Amino acid sequence: MTAILAIDQGTTSTRAMIFDAAGQVLGRAQRELAQHFPQAGWVEHDPEEIWRATLAVIAAAAEMAGLPPRDLAAIGIANQRETIVLWERATGAALHRAIVWQDRRTTELCEALISAGHEPAIAAKTGLRLDPYFSATKIAWLLEHVAGARRRAEAGELACGTIDCFLAWRLSGGRHVTDATNAARTLLFDIHRGGWDEALLALFGIPAALLPEIVPCAGAIARTSADLFGRAIPIAGMAGDQQAAAIGQACLAPGSIKATYGTGCFIIRNTGDVALASQHKLLTTLAYRLPDRTRYALEGSIFVAGAAIQWLRDGLRLLGSAGDSEALAKRADPASAVYLVPAFTGLGAPYWDARARGALLGLTRDTGIADIVRAALEAVCFQTADLLAAMEDDGAGRPAILRVDGGMSVNDWTMQRLADLLGVTVERPTVTETTACGAFFLAGLGAGLFASLEETTALWRRDRLFEPRLSEDERCTRLAGWRRAVRRVLSDGEGLEPA
Repeated sequence: MTAILAIDQGTTSTRAMIFDAAGQVLGRAQRELAQHFPQAGWVEHDPEEIWRATLAVIAAAAEMAGLPPRDLAAIGIANQRETIVLWERATGAALHRAIVWQDRRTTELCEALISAGHEPAIAAKTGLRLDPYFSATKIAWLLEHVAGARRRAEAGELACGTIDCFLAWRLSGGRHVTDATNAARTLLFDIHRGGWDEALLALFGIPAALLPEIVPCAGAIARTSADLFGRAIPIAGMAGDQQAAAIGQACLAPGSIKATYGTGCFIIRNTGDVALASQHKLLTTLAYRLPDRTRYALEGSIFVAGAAIQWLRDGLRLLGSAGDSEALAKRADPASAVYLVPAFTGLGAPYWDARARGALLGLTRDTGIADIVRAALEAVCFQTADLLAAMEDDGAGRPAILRVDGGMSVNDWTMQRLADLLGVTVERPTVTETTACGAFFLAGLGAGLFASLEETTALWRRDRLFEPRLSEDERCTRLAGWRRAVRRVLSDGEGLEPA
């Protein structure tokens, strides 16, 4: 029996899933990841905790599958993107906690570079915006604030990379690689030439010796140390979590689109072999790169989706569990005009306002917990509407169907509300862990299980469709209320209202 391991290392948990050749799940395990907030706006993870959790979930998933890890045919890795780790080459030991994609500590550096006029040239090469979200300013911060880091980096003693890179290093015993989709999130990668850009490295003050080799998303990427699992297992697939989710959702054709609702929400629309430059503050990025082709995508990034429900549960203690949100939302007053703008770490696309902060607006004496919970769920839908409007204005057209996945996608009330507020059919797959599915598909391709990536689309299965039911007048009224609420939190005080 062919068994392939998918590692899905995310922002709030680490998951391992083992699939057979037909895409059936043989075993799975998941472990939550502690979040560290040393200062306001700072978010960190412990790289050693990530490594220990990765080994633990691999072992647990293998036990559930009834096979030893040595019998795995290949491994695929998907990871939280933009999060950065700096470590010693000699020992593999991290020199600092990982700086997470949500972290805002480099806001002033980004603003200084924008003021100096660098953003247009950076966007032309990378497809990205100058924002603390991306990796380059995080690396620059580590080099400046970790004692001796810059000297040691220039001497070739240190390595740096995103979580895929760190895990590949640990699994292989020192192979320093990252795939093209993760490289494309650093602000250091030219998405048109397909490599690290010397001018960008110089601008951010990052030695080239610090960075990994860039490889395709599928193929002979690395092999695990023989002593780790009893034999060397090929690492044959690698992609950033959102690109992996798009592949897991079979969004391989130009125009296909998916939205993943996890800690944040990330929408990727395949644009084929055209790197479509956005005029509405979306990102131009890679959908995937294989040895024979590169495919591009438009992406919109929402920083807070499921994290808003986590805040209601853990911060305000309004929920006993995230699953309670659906029942509460159903009990809310349908006429409630409460809006939550969850700008806890700024606003992503299409606003890109790192200094915006969250607000709860429209409260009255009869506002209850159910109304606030509903507002948090609707915020995800409204932000999605903003992104689809921006994509449409960029010439991508309005999609007929939006495929959804991630933890929030199992909430039927939210998915129906999403369809209502978008005016678009929403489609949910039977397996919502599409990030792990994408890692499985890529590893299967790299290991020769699939003849082509297109062959994997036959394994995708639909669970449910959600058709729009809201009148156009009510939809427009709700969206207008949302955009008024957003203008209240923007840091420039002028507001930006998407079309």
